[in-house]
Amino acid sequence: MYPFIKNKIVFGFLLILSFSTVYGQSVYFPDANWQTKKPVEVKMNSKMIDSAVNFALKNEIKLDVDLRLALLKSWNREPGYHIIGPTKDRGKPTGMIIKNGYIVAQWGDVNRVDMTFSATKSYLSTIAGLAIDQRLIKSVDDKVNQYVWDDKFESQHNSKITWRHLLTQSSDWSGNLFEVEDWADRPPREGGIDTWKTRKLNEPGTFFKYNDVRVNLLAYSLLQVWRKPLPQILKDKIMDPIGASTTWRWYGYDNAFVNIDGVMTQSVSGGGHHGGGLFISALDHARFGLLFARNGKWNNQQLISEQWVKSVNQPSAANKSYGFMWWTNHEKQLGNISKDIYYAAGYGGNYIIVDKANDLVMVVRWIDTTKLNEFIALVEGALDNVK
Repeated sequence: MYPFIKNKIVFGFLLILSFSTVYGQSVYFPDANWQTKKPVEVKMNSKMIDSAVNFALKNEIKLDVDLRLALLKSWNREPGYHIIGPTKDRGKPTGMIIKNGYIVAQWGDVNRVDMTFSATKSYLSTIAGLAIDQRLIKSVDDKVNQYVWDDKFESQHNSKITWRHLLTQSSDWSGNLFEVEDWADRPPREGGIDTWKTRKLNEPGTFFKYNDVRVNLLAYSLLQVWRKPLPQILKDKIMDPIGASTTWRWYGYDNAFVNIDGVMTQSVSGGGHHGGGLFISALDHARFGLLFARNGKWNNQQLISEQWVKSVNQPSAANKSYGFMWWTNHEKQLGNISKDIYYAAGYGGNYIIVDKANDLVMVVRWIDTTKLNEFIALVEGALDNVK
């Protein structure tokens, strides 16, 4: 054998070996039986992790267990507000801390299925990312009316809206979707119905407004692109491959059924503002968070592109604290920790926090939202004070 051929073979073998060391067995992914490790085994401070767990347990959000009552109290100033999707009584404080893929702490009933409200938006964003990956949508900067040709994007204002505008909640779309007016969702503190109806519209991309009607419009638009129920897409392409349970459900509103190729299909909601959204366990949330901490890869499968995973944490033009339906830490709203940490957030203190640099995922449910930063500081601090 010629020496240069032999050298190439050896080099190739070492390259393959190196690749498998980085992406193969040395990087742990949970299977059906998720392995646990003590904090010290993954170089975390055990006392600080215990403190973080106790802190989460002691700082439960003050919110009715009956979430129908909670919603009606929270949104009673919205004109015509009513619940039109499923709800479920909430559980007690629950959560998990995942380091290097291993469970280092958990509390509460991590198998319990609960509403997760606007954390659903990060799952919806993933459906958009999959459509980009598969070239069903060529670019996030394409106008949505190139894909959805009904009356939703016909007006002069709405025709300017792109997928990016919907993903960053900066579209200022104007209209009625499933019998809910855009202006009735979280209206300003000033003025009344007449002024809200006749407001001056903002140029798409320039003004951030948290608005579930427009998020649900994204879900409706993605349904028009995929031509299949979005929960089916999520199950087949994400949840089944990452080993999620079969207990999660994704609901829309009772009146949100549309004709897709002759089959009446529910357009799911991106949160639980009027009921519905994703009902899911902390365990399944943790798997989803780990997928993003691992750049969209699970074992040897790239489920969603690394490019998309990187893009969700990029600050948007209208709000630097918001990316593609994930909250960013670029404005340091999580306190003095890395600006690269990002998170999904939902009403009632529901969070999935991703710290990719440290291969760390936190799932927190039903925590007092004003205490989140302190909880994160305890967990992050455990990385720097190993004992």
